Amino acid sequence: MHLHFYENATETVLLIFLIITFLQSGIDKVVDWKGNLSWLKEHFSKSLFKNSVPLLLGVITVVELVAGLLCLAGIIHLLLHNDKTFALYGALTSCLALLMLFLGQRINKDYAGAMTIVIYLLPTVFLLFLLQA
Repeated sequence: MHLHFYENATETVLLIFLIITFLQSGIDKVVDWKGNLSWLKEHFSKSLFKNSVPLLLGVITVVELVAGLLCLAGIIHLLLHNDKTFALYGALTSCLALLMLFLGQRINKDYAGAMTIVIYLLPTVFLLFLLQA
């Protein structure tokens, strides 16, 4: 069996980055739901989202877990079959998750937090570009 690592080394590294990012974050939200909910309720207490925090936490948790799992499926299909389909879906879902987080930080006027999310968005958009090329 031929692994397609060298043809897809950059994509593979970026997918591993997103798998670590989103599976860790999603699993943390599931394992420590109460802690995350408590912190986020305080963080968004003066924003438009103050009454929607539990629902939004659930949505972002699902999107992050789906992104991480799609990236995992993507890396497997990329390495074994040189097929970029799942990787592309994973990158798109990762972009969606990051844009959702970015929107929350901007609405909450946490500009430093929003800047941090951009650091994650840049390599994710680059991965999306590579997968579409």
